[in-house]
Amino acid sequence: MISIKNLHKSYQMGASSLHVLKGIDFHVEEGELVAIMGSSGSGKSTLLNILGMLDTADEGQYILDNVEIKDLDETKAAKYRNKFLGFVFQSFNLINYKNAAENVSLPLYYQGISRKERQQVALEYLDRVGLKEWATHLPSELSGGQKQRVAIARAMASRPKVLLADEPTGALDTKTSYEVMDLIQKINEEGKTILVVTHEPDIAQMCKRVVTLKDGVIVEDKKVKQVMASAHV
Repeated sequence: MISIKNLHKSYQMGASSLHVLKGIDFHVEEGELVAIMGSSGSGKSTLLNILGMLDTADEGQYILDNVEIKDLDETKAAKYRNKFLGFVFQSFNLINYKNAAENVSLPLYYQGISRKERQQVALEYLDRVGLKEWATHLPSELSGGQKQRVAIARAMASRPKVLLADEPTGALDTKTSYEVMDLIQKINEEGKTILVVTHEPDIAQMCKRVVTLKDGVIVEDKKVKQVMASAHV
């Protein structure tokens, strides 16, 4: 599903250069639930940005669902992102003046899907995350956990191959974090490939594999005994 070979990324910082990723080799099979861990500055956000086609590597190879991702202009990158990827962010990234259903249906608008079908799909995915009755509520009327559920529904609505979650529980209390991870585990059990960037060990243990980055290299990559979030909800 995902294959990364010898990935390097540097950023120019004035006269000097900061080497952030130093030869990353990383493979993810379809249906895996993988945590990417590391302290601030380890390179995990840069790796996620490259996986999400929000940034490009200086060298190395990135293959997603048998398609090599390289030399993409912004139009083609946006098309591939829509086709392959769903994003969940720590800050939810909901549009404040649109209600829950409108937020969920937004990626479908960019896919050229009719308004009627967008509304149907949005309600279907809000129902799946337990928020169908909140469809007409604005983000300001939702709790943090509800906002993240809307964000997950939005990420899933376009039926992506891979879900990329960047610190999805970072802005939530412990109980709400476990509820969100319970939802992510359920989505994974349906066969969806999910990568979760986190710095929280308890959240990482709710995945099936933990990849740890330090100073731009992978220092550990191991399968773990998955802790079920539902046991803590």
